[in-house]
Amino acid sequence: MNKTMIPDRLFSELENFLKKNRKADLITTYLFFLEKKYRLDPVVFMREKKIYQSEEELIRTLEAEGKLWRETEIKIQVGQASVNDLTKKIYICPFSGKVFADNTHPNPQDAIYDWVSKCPENTERKDGLRVKKFYVSEDPEVIKNYIKKVKEPLKKIVYTSIVTGKLFNSKEGVVQDFKENHLRHIPMKDVQTQNRFEIQEDFLAFLQEHLEESNIANFVETLSKEEVFAKYMQRWTEEEEAADADEEV
Repeated sequence: MNKTMIPDRLFSELENFLKKNRKADLITTYLFFLEKKYRLDPVVFMREKKIYQSEEELIRTLEAEGKLWRETEIKIQVGQASVNDLTKKIYICPFSGKVFADNTHPNPQDAIYDWVSKCPENTERKDGLRVKKFYVSEDPEVIKNYIKKVKEPLKKIVYTSIVTGKLFNSKEGVVQDFKENHLRHIPMKDVQTQNRFEIQEDFLAFLQEHLEESNIANFVETLSKEEVFAKYMQRWTEEEEAADADEEV
């Protein structure tokens, strides 16, 4: 690693980082460098308890594996449904298009269970009984479909979140909900020290490669050529010597 591999903007960011984190050790500083150089923004996918190197990488992986959304056909009944502009959540019968809303029915979840168990259009059976399958959506764009009065039954393609089972009007809606509610950003410095989550395979390989002793040594050698980092180098050296002494005791 030579100076050209650390852009000038990173020298400045490293200096600012160390001014704000005066007790930061070498590994913490090096991880900060990797985060900035490779534009890493680690996130935890809470459902899998796994850390990915960025939000974009996680979403790309889940979409490629078909684990984020799937197309779903919904029915919209003839006539005015019990849904209005104040509705925030709806429960939909997939067989008939019957809808119960959170603000027009005292107990919409119980109502939808009761409805699908008796719905004449529900021909799906399990152990001889009608399956109690229904859809749930909090997407305003999906809800709007049921506010409009229609003259004949409609069918529409929407998207089901595989993570939550909720319906969204678009794939973008599924992704946005996922970003807001089902992942958590984690500082790069905490990735190596945590033990609650697994690190995604490609991200783990990246970390193992860059945390090799030779790469860290090259990082230190490069910084040592800049006078502004001299005092930090001295402290890191002292800390390393103290650690080695403790190991010998």
